[in-house]
Amino acid sequence: MSALLTVLEFGTGQVFWSMLWFFCFFIWIWLLIRVFSDIFRSHDMSGGVKALWIIFVIVLPYLGVLVYLIARGKEMSQHSIDDARAMETAQRQYIQSVAGTAGGPADEIARLADLRDKGVIDEAEFQAGKAKALAGS
Repeated sequence: MSALLTVLEFGTGQVFWSMLWFFCFFIWIWLLIRVFSDIFRSHDMSGGVKALWIIFVIVLPYLGVLVYLIARGKEMSQHSIDDARAMETAQRQYIQSVAGTAGGPADEIARLADLRDKGVIDEAEFQAGKAKALAGS
């Protein structure tokens, strides 16, 4: 019977506060993970400085995270931008390696026009290559 009374006393305000505290705790854990990952990927800090930041964040977690965000927030964003650029470059290189270097019909026609302008091929060969490039697309 007392369990039923406890459930009935748990009102809407208490549910809201419980959800708010859970959300704040989740956000803090996420920030803690971001700070630790930034500490470990920072190439501009020495090992001793990294160790001091880690000790500071572990001993005084809330204050450590807030001080780190204030002191190194700009570097954190720059590290994220650099990582995103590196991943984009790697993705582009992978896509180009898989897709190959062969261009479309426009590239082939431009190459044939360049050969024609240099005198390597004549107009008839250019037209035949152009028709072949357009038929292949």
